[in-house]
Amino acid sequence: MQVDVMGECLSSIKHVVGEQLSGGSVVVVHEEPHPQITGTLSYRPEETGGRQREKSLDTTTQASGRPISRFTVARRLHGGDMFARRPVRCVPLTPAHRRRRSLWCREHRNWRDNEWGRVLFTDESRFSLSSDSHRILIWRERENRNHPSNIIERDRYGGRGVLLWGGIMLGSRTDLHIFDAGSVNGTRYCNEILLPYVRLFRGAMGLQFLFMDDNAPCHRTVATEQLLESEDIERMDWPARSPDLNPIEHVWDFLGRRLGARTLPPVRIRELRLALQDEWAAMPRQLIDTLFLSMSRRCETCLVVRGDHIPY
Repeated sequence: MQVDVMGECLSSIKHVVGEQLSGGSVVVVHEEPHPQITGTLSYRPEETGGRQREKSLDTTTQASGRPISRFTVARRLHGGDMFARRPVRCVPLTPAHRRRRSLWCREHRNWRDNEWGRVLFTDESRFSLSSDSHRILIWRERENRNHPSNIIERDRYGGRGVLLWGGIMLGSRTDLHIFDAGSVNGTRYCNEILLPYVRLFRGAMGLQFLFMDDNAPCHRTVATEQLLESEDIERMDWPARSPDLNPIEHVWDFLGRRLGARTLPPVRIRELRLALQDEWAAMPRQLIDTLFLSMSRRCETCLVVRGDHIPY
């Protein structure tokens, strides 16, 4: 990324004062831009680690005209307890979304484990053959991951890949469903998800079963509502734009990391489908149970930040 050396990143390091630079000059970092350092730092880590891809160094300069390499600036930032990390990606939240999230968390903050255990959390996720990260890094301080300045809000991810659906329950999970090509409308959602998967869990759990899905358009069609009513499936009220409250999001992250750790990552759609099925089947049950036990903490954390993004 391109880092303005005297911009927001450096101005936050207020305690790095009087460090010696090469050549005998002393740099003093203030909250306001200081004329002793100017320029732009280009930081491009390689895909597998911290080595620099380009041998030609972009440099900053001191007032004396002597160049300062990006490695020196990086060391100074690191010495100020700042680290290069990927920004958090979250969906945009309006004040109305935050109020609705806070209300939902107040209603569920005191739920016990057995109450969460009757919920089937579900979601769709898209997996791409190519990474969408573009290796974007930001310099931030410890315990500052969810500060608004360190968050990128976005709705969609591009790239050629597959759309899949899954559900998790305390001590159990659904099979992983991978959609064929084409958009998912209400009819496909009923025929491919609700009838073969959700109805099966409703039959096993009985009346205590509670079904969670988000507010995607295909989830709120007339056909979907009628099918849920005819099958006597109770749906959990869910606040819009709240993937951080849904524990299955961590499952998608787990699958993504498992795919990335493979010696031979999938390069074709068929390989990607098979790899996702294998990793889903191999997912440890303890992971799912741990995620369910985190629901009360999620609610409390969301209330503390008044419905804003939470670090889950």
